[in-house]
Amino acid sequence: MLELSLEDQKKLRKVARALSSEVRLQIISLLSSNNMNINQLAESIDIPMSTAASHIKVLEEAGLILTELRPASRGAMKVCTRNFDDIHIKLNTSKIYTGEYETYEIEMPIGQYTDFSVSPTCGMADHEGFIIQEDDPVNFYNPARSKAQLIWTRKGYLEYKFPLAIPPNAKVKEVLVSFEVCSEAPNHDHQWPSDITVWLNGIGIGTWTSPGDFGDRPGKLNPKYWAESTSTQYGTLKTWKVTEDNAMIDDIPFSDLTIDALNLHANNFLTFRVGIKENALHKGGFNIFGKEFGDYPQDIKLKVVYQ
Repeated sequence: MLELSLEDQKKLRKVARALSSEVRLQIISLLSSNNMNINQLAESIDIPMSTAASHIKVLEEAGLILTELRPASRGAMKVCTRNFDDIHIKLNTSKIYTGEYETYEIEMPIGQYTDFSVSPTCGMADHEGFIIQEDDPVNFYNPARSKAQLIWTRKGYLEYKFPLAIPPNAKVKEVLVSFEVCSEAPNHDHQWPSDITVWLNGIGIGTWTSPGDFGDRPGKLNPKYWAESTSTQYGTLKTWKVTEDNAMIDDIPFSDLTIDALNLHANNFLTFRVGIKENALHKGGFNIFGKEFGDYPQDIKLKVVYQ
């Protein structure tokens, strides 16, 4: 979607001018279903190629279409593609805030990681069974990972990219990430500490020491086949938070790290990593739970509070 507002009047005028011509509207309509070259557009609208080329230039400058030179039987041809399906125009000026904040929330399935480093014991499962062969890290590349509801590894990390769909001029008050997690031991072991760290945009924001790998009872959401096993059953729901003043784990201050250190406006996504540091005191691995395993019906939840 193309976002326009009175705050960028130059861009708004360009788009408005581009849309003010019946011929240009016809061109946009023709490009709604297929890419076309200038000659095809001129023939379809019954106008000279030079006229079509002029209209294409106006649409391209407004960012409404994209053009690309491609080989043709004689030289090259310019192929046109529509750039947007929707346009949103914000006609009110920026709000004058009076202390009120807005919230952006999104949940990431645990199998949608973009990078990883794992070591045996490692594996993943869903409601139907084991997704991959256990203890073979190369299988973590398997596209079936997208179905995972439980992932475990003895060492390493999982990394995710969350889309950060907040206004570019937003002032962020706090960022929270929450998920269900515990240590990773063979079968399970309640006395198996593990130092589990969370990073946001490459910055370590806090380490929580999980006391063990929990399996004394079935997880509330676990399928029957898993509930009857001797494996990990549930975890603890933990929340890492960074504010304008400090970083916290479950609202207990952990360090003086603040929002500014995360450089949130550098990209339109937020990188989240959970794992075990190489120099951790307790290298007890981790289990991470999806919304259909363990005790809590949620995936990895990101919440951004901003003004």
